[in-house]
Amino acid sequence: MAHIKTMIDTDTVEARIREMAAQISQDYEGKNLHMICVLKGGIFFMTQLSRHITVPVSMDFMAVSSYGSDTKSSGVVKIVKDLDESIEGKDVLVVEDIVDSGRTLRYLMDLLRDRGPASVRLATLLDKPSRRVVDIHVEYTGFEIEDVFVLGYGLDVDQKYRNLPYIGTMVED
Repeated sequence: MAHIKTMIDTDTVEARIREMAAQISQDYEGKNLHMICVLKGGIFFMTQLSRHITVPVSMDFMAVSSYGSDTKSSGVVKIVKDLDESIEGKDVLVVEDIVDSGRTLRYLMDLLRDRGPASVRLATLLDKPSRRVVDIHVEYTGFEIEDVFVLGYGLDVDQKYRNLPYIGTMVED
């Protein structure tokens, strides 16, 4: 039987999010920040992050789906839910739960840049640089982790465990 082992506890996650928010607030001082959450996993991170950002914040949401086999991504991305409003001229911060291969985010970042924002940057709670297959620049990273399957704080297993207030891994007893 499997159980969940804590990898990064709640206090550590929340402390790092506050640190990231302070840096983002400093970097965007005097500006309005438009945060775009990549659903579904990014919602917990974006909610906590936005609570600690001190510049004016607006929000929007996107949902994307990657197609391909479980072992190899086809690189084809489908927009399941697009933005509700234009980002032209806005300072945009894309908020993601985890950056893995980078394929989907590369596509998404290029798509958003083509829509004419003043700037587009990327924030992620977790980053797995060892899994990267395309070059993608992450301006704000919560934690770099090894190539392990993680859950909690928005990350799921079959839509379960997103609500855990920490980052965990499944381990066999």
